[in-house]
Amino acid sequence: MMASLENLFHVKEAGSNVKTEVLAGTTTFMTMAYILMVNSGMFAELPGVSYNAIYIATAISACIGTVLIGLLANLPLAQASAMGSNAFFVYTVCFGFGLSYANALLLVLLDGILFILLTVTGLRKKIFEAVPTSVRVSIPAGVGLFIAFIGLKDSGIVVADPSTYVSLASFNLLSGHVAWKDIMPMLVTLAVLTAIAVLTCRGGVKGAVLWGILGGTVLYYLLGFTVPGFYEGFAIDLNFDPFAAFGDFGAHAFGKVFTEGFDFSPYLAEHSPAELAVLVATTSLAFCLVDMFDTIGTLYGACARGNLLTEEGEVPNLDKAMLADAIATTAGAVCGTSTVSSYVEASTGIAEGGKTGLAAMVTGALFFVSMFLSPIAKLVPGCATAAALIYVGIMMMNCARNIDWLKTEEAVPAFLTLAMMPMTYNISYGIAFGVISYTLIHVFTGKARNIKTGTWVIAGLFALMFFVTH
Repeated sequence: MMASLENLFHVKEAGSNVKTEVLAGTTTFMTMAYILMVNSGMFAELPGVSYNAIYIATAISACIGTVLIGLLANLPLAQASAMGSNAFFVYTVCFGFGLSYANALLLVLLDGILFILLTVTGLRKKIFEAVPTSVRVSIPAGVGLFIAFIGLKDSGIVVADPSTYVSLASFNLLSGHVAWKDIMPMLVTLAVLTAIAVLTCRGGVKGAVLWGILGGTVLYYLLGFTVPGFYEGFAIDLNFDPFAAFGDFGAHAFGKVFTEGFDFSPYLAEHSPAELAVLVATTSLAFCLVDMFDTIGTLYGACARGNLLTEEGEVPNLDKAMLADAIATTAGAVCGTSTVSSYVEASTGIAEGGKTGLAAMVTGALFFVSMFLSPIAKLVPGCATAAALIYVGIMMMNCARNIDWLKTEEAVPAFLTLAMMPMTYNISYGIAFGVISYTLIHVFTGKARNIKTGTWVIAGLFALMFFVTH
């Protein structure tokens, strides 16, 4: 067994051993297992979509993607439904644009197929370079703000206000306008966020986000005893059959992209075919761009932290890793979830000594086992997972330091990219404003010749999106 693993993953040659790889793979799983609960809770807001179905879809796609990157690229990385893309899927494409869950899955499928073609043909690099650097760098930060805003909204801390659009929820019990049952979940969110930050700062605690969520769950149910009627009918809703989730998966998620994804009749009842065509093209492009930049950035970041880059400063087997990501996204669409991408949390496993695809295989195996734990995961309250959204959003802001804020031609597109995402509740609008503003600034400052052909095409598509679909 050990010899076969050595021959397949070249563990000793990489300067590691099987025990270290197993520990690294387990550590990576602990740090990113939160996606199972966060993704499921987010998708469950959509009509006709169940928590259990998305939980299984998330676990299966994560298992597929992680195993693929281990086998194809022999890297100690892991993949799962990408934070940011899932929010874009639910809140922008479905709730914002008015497409159905199955329609949105079709766009993700197109993204996956496009990603595969771009990777195989080598056009991926040209598309990557066509997006201005200032926009490219600021996309993760914008997505981070978007995710954090969703977490604050879902927790009830940020609420709608008729005069200022948004405001802070009241914590004043003495006012008589707010009850303890409303304040308690918000306090749990803040407690979980603080716990995650403290565990991370202390170092040595693997899976700080997961432990924070689990601790918040315990706190939530303990405080439930202080809320009248909290446990009324609680036992009736409990179902600890691990196979029930698979039934929901088959009925509500798996294959919906083929059986219902091509039916755009509800959208066409209020929009023209031209609007639909532009929407499909630009939204698929937005999915692809976010997926591409997120994956490339994560691959470089995680490998750099573990000194796994080649002498030329490149990610080993980059094209194979990108292909694994593209295939996983396609498989995820079939299973019923949003874009699958590499997770920077894998750097924790690399820090534990992981150097080969064997670590990824361990992580993938744990995602497989987690499929049978959905009844327990369903007990996690939304106020606990909201804290994870806020924390992940904060971590994604790191790239903003790479923006040259003193150069107007860089600062304006960068700011519009990251600011318009949360302010318009739409990731694609942020990218659109960034690319279009970059193009206009360069045109009117006499630098049009510096704009690449691909940039013109992308800017034109997004401009068409505004004039035709919005």
